[in-house]
Amino acid sequence: MRRIQPIIGVISDRRTLGHHAFQVQGEKYLRAVVTGAGGLPLGIPCLGEGFDSPAILDAIDGLLLTGSPSNVEPRHYRGAASRAGTMHDAERDLLAFALIPAAIRAGLPVLAICRGFQELNVAFGGTLHQELHAVPGYGRHREDKGQPVERQYAPSHEVRFAAGGLLARITGCDSARVNSLHSQGIDRLGEGLLVDALAPDGLIEAVTVAAAPGFVLGVQWHPEWRVQESEVSMAIFQAFGDACRSYRS
Repeated sequence: MRRIQPIIGVISDRRTLGHHAFQVQGEKYLRAVVTGAGGLPLGIPCLGEGFDSPAILDAIDGLLLTGSPSNVEPRHYRGAASRAGTMHDAERDLLAFALIPAAIRAGLPVLAICRGFQELNVAFGGTLHQELHAVPGYGRHREDKGQPVERQYAPSHEVRFAAGGLLARITGCDSARVNSLHSQGIDRLGEGLLVDALAPDGLIEAVTVAAAPGFVLGVQWHPEWRVQESEVSMAIFQAFGDACRSYRS
């Protein structure tokens, strides 16, 4: 019997390349959808006002909110203005904050990674630290951009999973070593979110949504990176894929 392949919507970034705007999804996320979740990736464009993006949710079986070099604009959580030169993506912000509540209300499975994790927190009224390295008490969570990409994405620190939480259940573990490539991080937790993993310095590294009717998981690290080389990463994407298949059927 042929295995059902769910259609998994992958949020886009809007980038200007040369003189033209492009809708972009990182290939590592698309490959993780295929090899980890067993799904078919479908790019969701961020075209701004006048485009009914939530209508796309009727055509997909799951939603993947990816990481990105851009930061959530701080006006969405009443934060201070970003440092000059910070990369933003206003169109992606609009798309994410339209899709997240609609998807969760519908019971659509959602996996949110890095920027997507931060979007999930802001969508529920939470706030962000814009520059964790400047906040006393936190360790280093940024990558060294002078290192080869394999070193940047190498395991950097441990996270401990909440006892009885979603990550503990789907991985069968109580902790994992994860990579760390972010400058933003959760400051105030969004209302209705549950902490599912913590870094040793107390930074929130994973969340779930208490009242969600379907699968929702947000992680601050990058399980999509070489997903098949990590049992924990594969467990995350397989659980997401299984939830998408259940939703489809």
